[in-house]
Amino acid sequence: MEQFLYASLIITSIALVFSIILQSKGAGLGGLTGTDTGGVFTARRGIEKTLFWVTILFSALFFILVITTVIVVRG
Repeated sequence: MEQFLYASLIITSIALVFSIILQSKGAGLGGLTGTDTGGVFTARRGIEKTLFWVTILFSALFFILVITTVIVVRG
């Protein structure tokens, strides 16, 4: 059981890091292609909105896995 939790933590942490890196702060995904995004705040749409919610999902999953791992290893 511990090995499964450790492997899940590694996979989740890698996915979380990639999802955070893909969100270039303040520029959105358009900044990755070299387009000028300007300084005006825009609403998240399309892939940016999906990536935002995926990041939240990965962080919640990571938190749950860490708590579960601590309980299993100490118990």
